[in-house]
Amino acid sequence: MLVAAAVCPCPPLLVPEVAAGAAPELDALRDACADALGVLAAARPDVLLVIGPADLAGRGPHPEGATGSFKGFGVDLDVRLGRDLGTVADRPLPPSLAVGAWLLARAQWAEAPVAGLGVGEPLETDRCTSTGQDLAARAERVALLVMGDGSACRTVKAPGYLDDRAEAFDAAAAHALGTADPGALIALDELLAYELKAAGRAPWQVLAGAGEGAGLRGQLLYENAPYGVGYLVATWS
Repeated sequence: MLVAAAVCPCPPLLVPEVAAGAAPELDALRDACADALGVLAAARPDVLLVIGPADLAGRGPHPEGATGSFKGFGVDLDVRLGRDLGTVADRPLPPSLAVGAWLLARAQWAEAPVAGLGVGEPLETDRCTSTGQDLAARAERVALLVMGDGSACRTVKAPGYLDDRAEAFDAAAAHALGTADPGALIALDELLAYELKAAGRAPWQVLAGAGEGAGLRGQLLYENAPYGVGYLVATWS
């Protein structure tokens, strides 16, 4: 059963070494993510599952101890998902889960075993929710760290340029996440999310499936669009 969730964005720029001179610009976002992870720790889960968008190579389960790297972003920095179990994973973490692993390492996570799941951004809503239901059934007390960005079309300098629909989409997502409303997350439009390059849509809808019937309450900790991308931090507990 889902007992807690933290929702965080997944730009590699969250990692100060990647952001370099621009790192202070996201300090408030990093602090909000740290607070969200504190809610997960306080829930005393039996297992923590980290989910995030992934390309084809990174989709599917990633075991505890799997590693990721930020070398593709010009930084010689490796991260590990949870504990080092002495085994070698057969593939690296996708960037979203690598950022999640970095957040957990920064928080010195040691409360529960960790596993990861890379979710395809085009995954249909019904498959997202059924995946979430399966995750919630993994243990008596399940926590989720849900990685994913909002729209990438908030300004003319955004990765997807300016789209007048982006602000309303992000506002709807923020309200759904901040009020722990699975139905409102399920109602997010798949096609619109794709057109707005909102990589968090599928992971958020996985969360919706996991959270149905759990009776959790939400809190929105951060909502902003630096660099024209919607970044949201929320907790369910």
